[in-house]
Amino acid sequence: MSLVEQAAEIRENAYAPYSKFKVGAALRTPSGAVYLGCNVENAAYPEGTCAEAGAIAAMIAGGDTEIAEIAVIADAPVPVTPCGGCRQKIAEFAKPDVVVTMATTSGMEAQMRVADLLPGAFDASQME
Repeated sequence: MSLVEQAAEIRENAYAPYSKFKVGAALRTPSGAVYLGCNVENAAYPEGTCAEAGAIAAMIAGGDTEIAEIAVIADAPVPVTPCGGCRQKIAEFAKPDVVVTMATTSGMEAQMRVADLLPGAFDASQME
């Protein structure tokens, strides 16, 4: 099953009673392990969690620390990019050339490298 298919499957578990905008994410590590996440809203906006953040948290909990590829899917007219915060979270664990696949439930896909999705990303070297 592709990452987009796995993201689509986990998207169904999203908790989005307020926006009704369900998002799913699936990421693969260099070892081949796959981690999934879906958005979880909260009545106290903006205290919810994005799908990408959930997948990254699952990856860390699983003992992995590197994203080799990631896919995100939503029911939208065009592929939706990760939000700014999730772009930074992805950049924390993915090399600049890692591909981010953004998909719609109708089958449209777009791809971008992490470096193109978040040019000028803040990283640990800037804290030295």
